[in-house]
Amino acid sequence: MSESGHVDSNNHTSSADWLSRVAKVFAAGGDLAKGNAHFRARPGQQRMAELVAQAIANETTLVVEAGTGTGKTYAYLAPALLSGKRVLVSTATKALQDQLYLRDLPRLVGLLGVPIRTALLKGRSNYLCTHRLDSHMQSGAVADRFTNNALAKVKRWAATSISGDLSDMPGLDQRSGVIPLVTSNRDNCLGSQCPDFKTCHLQAARREALSADLVVVNHHLFFADQAVRESGMAELLPSVDVVIFDEAHQLNEIGVMFLGTQLSSPQLLDFNRDVLAAGLQHARGLCDWSQQCGILERTIRDLRLCLPATHMKMNVRLPWGGQAPQSVDEGAWSSCLGDLSQAMADVRKDLNSISELAPDFERLLERCDALLQRLQHLLNPVADDHVRWLEAGSHWRWVDSPLDSAQAFAGSAPDSGLTGPTTWVFTSATLGDNAQLDWFAQPLGLTHAQRAVVASPFDFELQAALWVPTDLPMPNEPGHPLMLARRIVPWAQRLGGRTMVLTTSLRALGIIAQELREALTSNNIELLVQGELSKNELLERFRAYADPLRANNGQVSTHRGAVLVASVSFWEGVDIPGEALQLVVLDKLPFPVPDDPLTQARAKRLQASGKSPFTDQVLPDTAVALKQGAGRLIRSELDKGVLVIGDRRLVNMGYGRRLLLAMPAMRRLSSETDMQDYLSGLVTKESTRT
Repeated sequence: MSESGHVDSNNHTSSADWLSRVAKVFAAGGDLAKGNAHFRARPGQQRMAELVAQAIANETTLVVEAGTGTGKTYAYLAPALLSGKRVLVSTATKALQDQLYLRDLPRLVGLLGVPIRTALLKGRSNYLCTHRLDSHMQSGAVADRFTNNALAKVKRWAATSISGDLSDMPGLDQRSGVIPLVTSNRDNCLGSQCPDFKTCHLQAARREALSADLVVVNHHLFFADQAVRESGMAELLPSVDVVIFDEAHQLNEIGVMFLGTQLSSPQLLDFNRDVLAAGLQHARGLCDWSQQCGILERTIRDLRLCLPATHMKMNVRLPWGGQAPQSVDEGAWSSCLGDLSQAMADVRKDLNSISELAPDFERLLERCDALLQRLQHLLNPVADDHVRWLEAGSHWRWVDSPLDSAQAFAGSAPDSGLTGPTTWVFTSATLGDNAQLDWFAQPLGLTHAQRAVVASPFDFELQAALWVPTDLPMPNEPGHPLMLARRIVPWAQRLGGRTMVLTTSLRALGIIAQELREALTSNNIELLVQGELSKNELLERFRAYADPLRANNGQVSTHRGAVLVASVSFWEGVDIPGEALQLVVLDKLPFPVPDDPLTQARAKRLQASGKSPFTDQVLPDTAVALKQGAGRLIRSELDKGVLVIGDRRLVNMGYGRRLLLAMPAMRRLSSETDMQDYLSGLVTKESTRT
């Protein structure tokens, strides 16, 4: 063992000692037990920690599915911390990133007594850019009084902030329109030419990350760096030895959005706003900035107006394989593109004439050229291994993406010849519907990786039941959501709330929510609906009903429980342990949208190779999504509850067996009477405890 007490992979004896040290962390009487009187050794957690430790020692790639309740966070963190190697940990969201860095990591570092430097690194849009804040306040380009007041509040907060992390600013909604005005992106950042470069919060965070032993990032930041190879992460990744991806099941879909080419109305409007601000601040009178920027803004918005009216208020993906996106008039489209190109060329001409006056203009000229290049790229024919579409809604976005994200992980192959990390670990509670985890591994090119499944410690047969009503209409029939909602009412009344309804569409969400609202109000059960409050607020209010003495602004609540109705974004990443949640209802099987351009392109690729899109793509996608939704029910060893899937195809169609095998082995209910009896048992159990 090395002098630092960490593993030396060149010494087999020290490796064995180190693996033994990792095992002791999770054993009865080990490090975790000393820090938690309620600790119980879990074989699954021990097994996963052993697999991660071996992958680090042997410098290999590991894909491991760890069932709910395994304790996978500590199972990968402990070996990483004890290895003595530089580590990069990436997770799915900023919220999980903060939880890992602020809660899990400090606690484990303390228990292990490891002297280690850690750092948290987020994307650009999380850090205040003082130069852009001052530019927008001084230029006068922002005419809206509300926005100016918001800028002034940010300015006051900036005077006391050390990190510049906008999530620390009280009262700032993360969806606020002021955030793009006070943050930078890779297009508008001035880099070393910025007058505030020496005090830049982003650069300070990057310097801290470069000097740390373990850095926590998120998947979006990882892929953003892979796409542009900018400083910061581009310098960080080659210098680490171990890369660990938590919630790795999202990697492929996140990756394809970053690794292709995109052009959107928010990008262009942001560029246009920056041109106006810089022009009025540094070159007022040299060009007619208001007129030029007004023309450009109009052409950006006109492009959306040439889309079919039916797409104006809904987010849809229009396939785009020819001269224009599907359902779009080619003549109108061509005319709008011509106007946009001309307006961009005119702005470029003005920027070029005064580019030497300030670094802002040099950067804006570079941005203009990059945007024009993207525009030209998206007008060229689509590459064979790519797919193109237009996203339409309140804004528009053109996307030309690869079909998968394998290129981002080429360095994980042992014979890649690339420098950088020697160990790659990918983990999640859901990585496929078979032991080979092909659903996850194949699109990322991880055919060389060791693959393992670590089972959940929960006894699903004892803790949970599954009920599939076979007398509901077929899911594609108009009456299905309404009939399902009417079946839910007595179940929720029996439990006094404690119910989560997850839908596969916003249309079904609206119908079910309306029916439940009318039926449950008289029972003093509060209905919480996605879209009426933020996701965090909805979950906090729902969890609060686990306490029968819950207070609401100092007043005892008149509601005796709650029902939460939500759609796709709640199917994963929602953790509500205990008796607050005892019934989860999935409205139907979560089959992928058949007319999605990315789904269609992948199906064509499978057909070309002689495979079945339904068997090899649709069913695995559905099984993974179903596992994610079902995973909301049982979150601890003490939980009990029932899962209802309102789709009789699960038991009537041949493919249903494959989907059922991918789910936890719950007790099967066979009738509405069984369902009512099971709910009565849950209520009796709750009454006994209280």
